[in-house]
Amino acid sequence: MRKGTIRVGAIVAGIAAASLALAGCSSSGGTDSASGGKVTLTFQSLAYQDTTVAATKQIVDSWNKANPDIQVKLQQGSWDNVHDQLVTQFQGGTAPDIIHDESADIMGFAQQGYLADLSSELSSDTKKQVSKDVWKSVTTPDGKIVAAPTLLQSYVVFANTKAFADAGVEVPTGKTLSWDDFQALSKKLTVNGKFGTGWGMKSPTATVMNLALGFGGTFFDNKDGKSTIHVGDDELQVPKRINAMAYDDKSLDPVSLTQSGTDVLPGFFGGKYAMYVGGNYVAQQISESAPSGFDWVVLPPLAGTEGAAQAANPQTMSVSAQSKHIPQAAKFIDYFMKADNQAKLAEGDWLIPASAAARDQVKKDTAGKNGWDVILASGDELTAAPFQAATNYPQWKDQYATPALQKYLANSISLDDLKKQLTDGWSAVG
Repeated sequence: MRKGTIRVGAIVAGIAAASLALAGCSSSGGTDSASGGKVTLTFQSLAYQDTTVAATKQIVDSWNKANPDIQVKLQQGSWDNVHDQLVTQFQGGTAPDIIHDESADIMGFAQQGYLADLSSELSSDTKKQVSKDVWKSVTTPDGKIVAAPTLLQSYVVFANTKAFADAGVEVPTGKTLSWDDFQALSKKLTVNGKFGTGWGMKSPTATVMNLALGFGGTFFDNKDGKSTIHVGDDELQVPKRINAMAYDDKSLDPVSLTQSGTDVLPGFFGGKYAMYVGGNYVAQQISESAPSGFDWVVLPPLAGTEGAAQAANPQTMSVSAQSKHIPQAAKFIDYFMKADNQAKLAEGDWLIPASAAARDQVKKDTAGKNGWDVILASGDELTAAPFQAATNYPQWKDQYATPALQKYLANSISLDDLKKQLTDGWSAVG
C-alpha cells in the first residue's frame, strides 16, 4: 500500500553495509552479545511525511531508551525504489534487520526465503489486535507469517458540499454508496461546465485491483504455489464504469485520468469537480491545503454487487531471514505495533491502523472529524486479495497492467484489448 507516489531518496545500500561491518557483523545486525554487549538492529523505514518521520523517530528513540541492550538504528529508504533496493540488499547479504514495505511487494521475497517466519515470534497481543483477513495478506500459502501489518489505505470519495448544494443534490449518507448511485450523482453534478468527478488515475492498477473486489473481481487464482490470471466481467467492472463516466456520460473529466491525484486536487479545491476520488490519506492534504471556507466531507465507501470490500494491502514490518537477531527484531516490531505507536503513525499519515486498539485510539484522538469517522469505517471491509499472493505481481503491474489500463482509460484501446493485454502480460511474467 504505497501511500501516493511521492517518496524521499533512499540511503545507499553500501553505507548500510559499511555501518554493519563497523558494528562487527558481516550481514544484518551488529552485536557484541557473545561478550555480554548490546545488539544493534538496523531498521529501514519508508516514512516520508514530516509528521510520520518524526513519529517513527520518536518510537525508535523511546525503544532505545527503554532497551539499552537492543538498540535500533534508523535508516531511510524510499517507496520509489524499495523493491530493487531490497533485491540488491538480499543478494548482497546487506539487508536491514527490520524491513518496512507493503504486503503486495514482500510475498515474492518471502517465497524466495528472504524473510523470517514470525509466526512464533510475534506476541499474542499483536496477533489478536489484527483481523484474520488482514493477517492473510502477510501469510504465505504454507502458513508462515512474514510480516506484521501496520497501516492501511482505502479509496474513498471526497465531496465539495457547496457544489452539491449549488446543483440541488443531497449529500448521500449511509453505510455505503453504490457505484450506480455514484455514477448518477456524478451526472447530476455535471453542470455549468463543471464535472461531477475528478479522478487522478496516472497509476491506475492498484485502484482497479482494490475496487474490483466490490464486484467479486479477483484477477488471480493461487494454487500449489502457482498463480493464474482470470480477467472476466467482474474484473473489468471498475475500468469499464470509469471509462463510461468519462466518455459516455462525460461526467468525469478525462484529462484528470491522465494525472496524479495531487495534480487533480487543485481542481477539486477550485470547484472544477464536485467529487474527487483518491486514497483516504488525501484527507490530510485537503485539511491542510484547502482554501479558507472550503467545506468537504468523505462519502460512504463505494460498493459494487458484492459490497464495499477492498484489498487490504497494508504497510508491513518484516525481519530479514539473514538477520542474526530475529527474536530481538520481532520484539521491536511488537513494540512498534502497540496501539499508541500505531495511532501516532496513522494520524501522521492519515491512514487506517491494522490494529483494532489503534483504530479505537485514532477515533478517540480525532473525534471523527475531517472524515476520520468514514475513513476508519472503510477499514472494516478490507480483506486479503489474491493478487497479493501472486509472486510476479509487481513486475506485471509495472510492465503490463499499468500501461494497458492507461491506454484504456484514455479511450485508445477497447475493453477486449485491455483484457488481452492484461492476460498476455501475465503469461509473459508468470
